[in-house]
Amino acid sequence: MKFAVLVFPASNCDIDMFKAVEDTVGEPVEYVWHTATDLTPYDVILVPGGFSYGDYLRCGAIAQFAPVMAELHKAVESGKFVLGVCNGFQILTEAGLLPGALIRNNRLKFRCHPVDLVVENNRTAFTNGYCQGETIRIPIAHGEGNYYCDEQTLERLKTNNQIVFRYQGDNPNGSVENIAGVSNERGNVVGMMPHPERAVSELLGSADGVRMFTSVLNAWREKNGAAIGR
Repeated sequence: MKFAVLVFPASNCDIDMFKAVEDTVGEPVEYVWHTATDLTPYDVILVPGGFSYGDYLRCGAIAQFAPVMAELHKAVESGKFVLGVCNGFQILTEAGLLPGALIRNNRLKFRCHPVDLVVENNRTAFTNGYCQGETIRIPIAHGEGNYYCDEQTLERLKTNNQIVFRYQGDNPNGSVENIAGVSNERGNVVGMMPHPERAVSELLGSADGVRMFTSVLNAWREKNGAAIGR
């Protein structure tokens, strides 16, 4: 199994994501520059946070046109696993790989602190290691994390069980129905505003993000007929 961490100009969470893979599952992982035109060697593609292209126009709006994104669409269609975190989530929505959009936080302030999340869907490639309805603690760091979609899209998300995480208690950004993360219908693409790669050790305040990485390892093993467990 091999992980790719995409890197765009002004990505700033790529190192955190890279180290999280090393520390949680120990599988091969490589940085892949935004100009790459081949993602076939990789089984899991991680789109990290940051300020791709300086967040000009709006978050993720320019990154969606990077050469690597055409390859990412192919990877998703072939069933590979994709996780977008923070700016990565914004990029995936701008590219049409996930429904909805991320807009300015309702109080127009950058929020950076741990939050409690409820696992709404534990059947995706990245959440199969959690219990349905479990509460986990993961940090956020964003100014444009307010998830928005129209009523028709929201009903489809509910019908198809695509709401992956909701904020519990205080909603830090005003997102519709407290949504913190969603998936595509197939469940191989997940986007979320909180940063699981920053919650992989109790020394960091929480290890609740570890199972995002072990979950996708198990999903890959199941898909490829390998035994689960190391």
